Amino acid sequence: MTSHTITVFGGAHIDRRGRIFGATAPGASNPGAWFEEAGGGGFNAARNLARLGLDVRMVSPRGGDTVGETVAAAALAAGVDDRPFIFLDRRTPSYTAIIENDGNLVIALADMELYNLFSPRRLQQKALRDALGESDVILTDANLPAETLSALTFKARDLGKLVTAIAISPAKVVRFAQSLGRLDFLFMNEAEARALTGVDVKGVAEWPVHLKAIGLNGGVITRGGRSVVAFAENEIVAVEPPPLDALGDVTGAGDALAAGFLFGRLQGKSLGESLRTGVAAAGITVASPLAVSENMTADALQAAMGLVSPAEILS
Repeated sequence: MTSHTITVFGGAHIDRRGRIFGATAPGASNPGAWFEEAGGGGFNAARNLARLGLDVRMVSPRGGDTVGETVAAAALAAGVDDRPFIFLDRRTPSYTAIIENDGNLVIALADMELYNLFSPRRLQQKALRDALGESDVILTDANLPAETLSALTFKARDLGKLVTAIAISPAKVVRFAQSLGRLDFLFMNEAEARALTGVDVKGVAEWPVHLKAIGLNGGVITRGGRSVVAFAENEIVAVEPPPLDALGDVTGAGDALAAGFLFGRLQGKSLGESLRTGVAAAGITVASPLAVSENMTADALQAAMGLVSPAEILS
């Protein structure tokens, strides 16, 4: 496979997840266990891409604390070229989640104020201009300010790069509102698609229609355990995720899907085969207790694709 360079912008912080042991009792103390690891939408995708053998750079604001050192160590372990902006007097952002026994999210708190300091003017720095110029793909998540995302996608589009993004959450995906026409692919779930379009849909093939109507060129929409849909230009495809024997938790599954999809596209795969690759990557991740599975390799991904059904052409 030809070597490709991807520069990732966005979240690289600490994830804290509490897993409830039994049935969830709202408004009460629940027995469980606490787990902590490096995370962030962009960083999860970056580490998956690096584990799959791609040349990956990570650009993100970070505090001058031990949490920041934990993130740096995780980047090194995954083979990511870590290029942070370090604010010595600030704390590194964090994401704290409570997970039900079946792996689904109950509630989460995101302490992400530091990302607001990543202003558009930082993109003028020579190191970042060089990184943009040397990259085949730009991937950003919605943790950065809207004006920074607009400037970044404008520069990347102007340089002729493949411009891709991760929605992160319904509250944050709207930061891409002014950048949609410059995105080749936006990875999101149905709640995030709903926040962007202001509509809800019943049929799987309806999301591309509404998303294209607001200016998005291409995207991938996950729907829980139901079929995942992808669209680009006049093509719409869907893939049914395989049933899972064991569930770790869903943290990082969407980021892995984005990484697997991009890995497929860079191999020259069709839209449908790229979506199958993404679904296989998500499956590897969901079966792991980690947001980035240590089993994520190109060989493991190829094997996991054997469990994924053929893509259905909807267009």
